Amino acid sequence: MRRCLKPKEALFRNSKNQRPSSHSQIQRNTINQHISNDNNTHILDNLTRFHVARNQVEHARHVFEKIPKPSVVLWNMMIRAYAWNDPFLQSIHLYHRMLQLGVTPTNFTFPFVLKACSALQAIQVGRQIHGHALTLGLQTDVYVSTALLDMYAKCGDLFEAQTMFDIMTHRDLVAWNAIIAGFSLHVLHNQTIHLVVQMQQAGITPNSSTVVSVLPTVGQANALHQGKAIHAYSVRKIFSHDVVVATGLLDMYAKCHHLSYARKIFDTVNQKNEICWSAMIGGYVICDSMRDALALYDDMVYMHGLSPMPATLASILRACAKLTDLNKGKNLHCYMIKSGISSDTTVGNSLISMYAKCGIIDDSLGFLDEMITKDTVSYSAIISGCVQNGYAEKAILIFRQMQLSGTDPDSATMIGLLPACSHLAALQHGACCHGYSVIRGFTENTSICNAIIDMYAKCGKIHISRQVFDRMKKRDIVSWNTMIIGYAIHGLYIEAFSLFHELQESGLKLDDVTLVAVLSACSHSGLVVEGKYWFNTMSQDLNILPRMAHYICMVDLLARAGNLEEAYSFIQNMPFQPDVRVWNALLAACRTHKNIEMGEQVSKKIQMLGPEGTGNFVLMSNIYSSVGRWDDAAQIRSIQRHQGYKKSPGCSWIEISGAIHGFIGGDRSHPQSVSINNKLQELLVQMKKLGYHADSGFVLHDVEEEEKEQILLYHSEKIAIAFGILNTSPSNPILVTKNLRICVDCHTAVKFMTLITKREITVRDASRFHHFENEICNCQDYW
Repeated sequence: MRRCLKPKEALFRNSKNQRPSSHSQIQRNTINQHISNDNNTHILDNLTRFHVARNQVEHARHVFEKIPKPSVVLWNMMIRAYAWNDPFLQSIHLYHRMLQLGVTPTNFTFPFVLKACSALQAIQVGRQIHGHALTLGLQTDVYVSTALLDMYAKCGDLFEAQTMFDIMTHRDLVAWNAIIAGFSLHVLHNQTIHLVVQMQQAGITPNSSTVVSVLPTVGQANALHQGKAIHAYSVRKIFSHDVVVATGLLDMYAKCHHLSYARKIFDTVNQKNEICWSAMIGGYVICDSMRDALALYDDMVYMHGLSPMPATLASILRACAKLTDLNKGKNLHCYMIKSGISSDTTVGNSLISMYAKCGIIDDSLGFLDEMITKDTVSYSAIISGCVQNGYAEKAILIFRQMQLSGTDPDSATMIGLLPACSHLAALQHGACCHGYSVIRGFTENTSICNAIIDMYAKCGKIHISRQVFDRMKKRDIVSWNTMIIGYAIHGLYIEAFSLFHELQESGLKLDDVTLVAVLSACSHSGLVVEGKYWFNTMSQDLNILPRMAHYICMVDLLARAGNLEEAYSFIQNMPFQPDVRVWNALLAACRTHKNIEMGEQVSKKIQMLGPEGTGNFVLMSNIYSSVGRWDDAAQIRSIQRHQGYKKSPGCSWIEISGAIHGFIGGDRSHPQSVSINNKLQELLVQMKKLGYHADSGFVLHDVEEEEKEQILLYHSEKIAIAFGILNTSPSNPILVTKNLRICVDCHTAVKFMTLITKREITVRDASRFHHFENEICNCQDYW
C-alpha cells in the first residue's frame, strides 16, 4: 500500500515523472529569487522567521541553509520548529551541527533539543546534552534544569529526574508540574500525590496543567475520593470548563467505574474535541459498556462529522472484539485502510485482537504479517487469540517468531502463552516460561503465578504446582481454586480437601469456582456423600447460588457412581432448563454402566435440545456397539452424518526434547510410522502373553475380532506412547495428552505397557490424569 504523503512532504516531492504543484513552484521561485537577488543576511533571517511562524518548517530550512552564519537565535528557532513539529531527529541533528560549527548553545537551546530527546525516548543522547549544559554552567538555569528533569522523567529515569529536581535552587510552577507529570506518567500514585502536597506547602498553587497531570494516576489507582477532591478544586478555580481538564476528569471517573459522573461532565462540555470524544468512548469500553461505546462512536462520526483518532478506533475495536461484532470490525478495518490509520501499531494490535476474539485467526495472522512495526502487544494479542481458539501449537510457533524478531515478551505474553503449554502438556516450554518469568520479575504478579500453577498441574507435575503456590507472596481466590482443581484432576482428593479447609481458614471469600473445584474432586474420587453435602452447603451457608457447572458436577458425581436414576431425577428437578452438557454427563455414565434404556431416553433429550457436537452421537453408538446392536449403532452414525456433524478424531500429543508431536487414531503419516507400528505389534504380542484381551465394545463397526484388535491398537494415545518409548531413555517417564476421554481398552493396555517397559506412563485425557505404574492406575479404574 502506498503511503500518503503529508502536505509538507508532497511540497518538495519531485522526479522526472512528477511535476510540482504551481503553488509550490511559486513559493520556491520566490525564495530562490530573494536568495539570488539579495544576499542580505537580514532578509534571509526575516524570511526564515516568517516561514517558521507559518509552520512551514521545510521552507524555513531551505532558506536557513543559505544563510552564511546564522545567529544562535535562528539556530534555536529551527531546533524548536522540529522539536514541536517532527521529525524530531532533525532537531537533534541541527543541535550537533550547531556545535560542530562552533556556535555556543544558550539556555534556550537546551529545552528545545531535550524535548526532541523526550519524544524519541533518546535518553543516551539526553545524557550527552546534559553534559554539555554542565560544561557551559547552565545546569542551574531554571529552564534547562526543568527541561532535563522532564526529559529524564519521560524517558523512565525517575531517579535522575528527582535528583535534578532536588538540586534546583529555584522551583517554579513549571518545574513542579514537570516532576509531578513524570511520576504520574509512570503510575506512581502515592508519590505523585505526595509531590502535589509538597508543592502547595512550598507556596505554589496548582494550575490546570497540574490537575491534568495528576488525574490519570488517580484514575489508575481507583482513588475516587481524591478524584472528587480534585474535581471540586477545579470547579472552584474555574478549570473544569477547560476541555482538557474536563476530558481528564471524565477519564478519571470512567477509570473509577463511575460512568454516570463521566457522562455528566462529557455532556457539559460545549466545545468537544476528538480527544474528549475518544476519552468518553474509551470510558465505556473500560466499564464494559460496549454497546454504549459503539452508539457514541456512531454519534461522533455520523452526527457530528468528526474523524476518529487512532486511540478511538483502538477502543471501538476492543468493543467489537468483546461483542464478537465481526461486521462492525471489518467496516472499521476498511475505514482504517482508506484513511491510512491501519499503519498505527496500537490500532493494528486492536485489530489483531478483534479478529482473533471473533475466531478469524487466519485474518488475524495475515494482518500481523502485514504490520510494518510489531511490538510486544502485537505478538501477545495473536498468541492469546490462538490459544482461545484452540490453536495452542500455533501459539508456541508465533512465540518463537517473536523471540527471533528480537521482541521481548512481557507478563501479558506469558499469561497468554502458559495456557498453550498447559493445553499441550508441553512441560519443557512451560518450564522455560517459568524460568523467564522469574528472571524478569514477572512472578511478583499473582496472575502469572496462577498460570504457572495451572501449567505444571496440567503437565503432570502437581508437586511443582504446590511449590509455586507455597512460595507465592500474595494469593488470591484464583490461586487457591487453581491448586484445588489441580489436585482434583490428578485424583488427589485428600490433598484437595486439605487445601480447601486451609482456604476456609485463610479468611478469603469462597466463590462459585471454588465449589466447582470441590465438587469436581468429589466426582473424580466417587465421594457421593461429601459432594451432596457441599452442594447443599453452598447455597444454604455460603450464599453461593449453584449454576450450570455445579449441576454438571453433581450429575457426573451421581451417575459415575452408578446412581443413574437419582441423577436423572436430579436433572428433572433443576430450577432451570438443563443444557446439553448436563445430559451428556448422564449419557457418558449410561455408556460406562451399559444402561441402554436410559441411554436412549437421554439421547432423545439431547436431540430435542440440539447437540453441541459429536460427543453424544459417539456415546450412543458406543452403547449400542458394546452390546452388539450394530444396526442401531449404524443408524446413530447415519443421523450424525445427516445432521452435518463429523466425529472429532481422537488426538494425542507428546513432547520430546521441546518438540510437540501430534497423532490421530490410525495415524500412519509420521516419519517414524514404520518403527511405531513395529513397536505397537511387539507390545501387543507381549501384552497378550500377560493376559491382555482387546475390549471390542469400543469398535464402532461389526468386523472380525482380529480386525477390531488392530483398530484398537492404533488409538492415538497408544501411538503416542509407542513413539515416546522409541524416542526417550528407558528410565524416563512418558506423558501423553488426549483430547477425548481414554477408552477402557486403552486404559487396560497402558497398564500392561507399564509392566513391559518398566516405566511410569501418564495419560491426561479430557477428564483427568491417569498415572500408570506397575499395572496400576491411580484412578483405581474409576473415571
